[in-house]
Amino acid sequence: MKEQPLRTTVIGSYPFPGWLEFACQGLEKFGDADREEMIDDAVVTAVNDQLTAGLDVITDGEQTRLDFNLSFYGFLEGIELESAPPRRFGPPAHDQRGKHKISCPIEAPKGLGTVDDFKRLQRLARVDATLKASVPGPYTLAGRLLPNRSYPDRWAITEELIPIVAQELKDLVAAGCVEITVDEPSMSCYAHKEDTKRFVDIFNRTVEPAVGKCRLSTHLCFGNYKGHAVGLRQYAPMFPDFLGFNVDELHLEMASREFSELELIGEIAKHKDVAVGIIDVKSYYIETVEDIAGRVRRCLEFAPADRLAFAPDCGLSQTARWAAKQKLQNMVEGVELVRKEVSAA
Repeated sequence: MKEQPLRTTVIGSYPFPGWLEFACQGLEKFGDADREEMIDDAVVTAVNDQLTAGLDVITDGEQTRLDFNLSFYGFLEGIELESAPPRRFGPPAHDQRGKHKISCPIEAPKGLGTVDDFKRLQRLARVDATLKASVPGPYTLAGRLLPNRSYPDRWAITEELIPIVAQELKDLVAAGCVEITVDEPSMSCYAHKEDTKRFVDIFNRTVEPAVGKCRLSTHLCFGNYKGHAVGLRQYAPMFPDFLGFNVDELHLEMASREFSELELIGEIAKHKDVAVGIIDVKSYYIETVEDIAGRVRRCLEFAPADRLAFAPDCGLSQTARWAAKQKLQNMVEGVELVRKEVSAA
């Protein structure tokens, strides 16, 4: 179980500072030392916002990643990066992100970059808060790679990626990371039409090197590219099979779905901890402290305090920073209000 009941956490990503987005439009104008300084400054900014909010668990805000998982393809050898998306105009959607050809066996001789990111977080945070790293799972990574004769379908590509992600988890643990989220949003998005038992087998083989050596979690997400979902927004197709994920904590997107299927957290809590998405990252309504407290109390009707954690629905990278800051601060205050009530009871 967690080190404390009703703890507050985040998924992984955090908004880029405006100056970083501006700088990214002309990175070639900066030297290597300039770029390293920018990354450090961006991580310090993300960490400071999270600490100011009072979170129990923080991340580096994924400030080195231009996208949750697209940036990881730059670490893979054996693929040809697509330079132009298939659709450039019109409303934002997932089909505006290109897919990449596989030219030879896929390798990541230098890893996926998360170990260096975590070491930077260790160096810059210097706090007692728990530090968490996030890594994309192999099935999600396989989604933007094109099948060929050697890899006839997404399942075959996933199998090639499993040892790469597993090694990354092993290296993170060796670096001293005590909490890791393995993000497999594609599994959640396609659970209604794919083999969920096969998903569980893939996931568990991937995380095997880290099981029992750190606190593992995964995020059951319906997509958040440009603030839009992509999958069928129902948890029913995932369960009971997803209870078989070998993790300490399952995170559920709830706020954007008006807490539909909330009773499910009671069943999950019989087996593992559950982190409830309690603020909507797709909405610019700023949940009040009272809103949060009321939602926490509702969750306690289904699951005990020592099994519950609270977080945003998803990563915050698609939410404006001013809103992310206030949402996190109100989330922490609302949870703390109920935490005191539980302690006094």
